[in-house]
Amino acid sequence: QVQLMEFGGGLVQAGGSMSVSCTIIGRPFSAYTIAWFRQAPGKGREFAAGISWNSIETSYADSVKGRFTISRDNTKNAATLRMNSLKPEDTAVYYCAAKTGGLDSTDRTYVHWGQGTQVSVSS
Repeated sequence: QVQLMEFGGGLVQAGGSMSVSCTIIGRPFSAYTIAWFRQAPGKGREFAAGISWNSIETSYADSVKGRFTISRDNTKNAATLRMNSLKPEDTAVYYCAAKTGGLDSTDRTYVHWGQGTQVSVSS
């Protein structure tokens, strides 16, 4: 059984930085495309960033492009979303998701999900 675990999150002031990380338990990490989705209070879940299994391909939502960076280290079984220049509107629960196959931004194609971690940005 595949389990995703997320690390990081918390409270940061606007303009600050924060990282959230994700690992997979139970299957080889390198077999999976990884994405981060987020869900703000009262809103639907949205794609934030994703990375292919071999790091060749990355994708970002327009709202985070230039501020967020997704990376992964398959030798350490970890994917990290580095978030810079955070804004109050980045406040959300951030979910790590995994799938086999190509990178895309559609949440229904991701089979495995973490429990989510809260990121709060104060103004």
